[in-house]
Amino acid sequence: MATDDHTLLIATTNPGKLREVRSILEGLSVRLTGLKDYPHLPEAVEDADTFEGNARRKALHYAKLTGCWTLADDSGLEVDVLGGAPGVHSARYAGEIRNDAANNAKLIQELAGVEPGERKARFRCTMALANPTGILATASGVLEGLIVDEARGCNGFGYDPHFFVPQYGMTTAEMPAEQKNRISHRSRALAAIRGRIEELIAR
Repeated sequence: MATDDHTLLIATTNPGKLREVRSILEGLSVRLTGLKDYPHLPEAVEDADTFEGNARRKALHYAKLTGCWTLADDSGLEVDVLGGAPGVHSARYAGEIRNDAANNAKLIQELAGVEPGERKARFRCTMALANPTGILATASGVLEGLIVDEARGCNGFGYDPHFFVPQYGMTTAEMPAEQKNRISHRSRALAAIRGRIEELIAR
């Protein structure tokens, strides 16, 4: 790597997300670090209207500040009957960022009276890799499912307890981490971008 030769910054302070990314990227010949290792950095402004736009802004923001290659994502939940909401506002759907309980409560309230078969939804994730001079790669991943009223499972975070995946008969919060990491929207995006990271490391 042309800047910090042994560090790839994962641009998140979310411990659950960082655990997932570390697990999926295990084996890369770089030191993976998170934003908690850089506590004084100003937070990136995520005001784009797409997941890709926010991921690109965040990756480039932290790459410029740290000199490290940076992998950033923007991800969230899209519910068809809600017109794609909460979408890019998933983390702050109830108004307070990263309040999972409040976000889930609002989601279920918004879906009151909607039949189970009409609750189609997807988790979407877009990853962006940047160095201080620009974006090097982007990739996206999607996981389809349904929203259920009853919270099920203690694993995962965010909307996982209400996101039911029919082919597995469970929510993503009921899945063991290894299983979720094989099928999640984030794992699919990471799998798509990992090859590009390996190519760049090898240069």
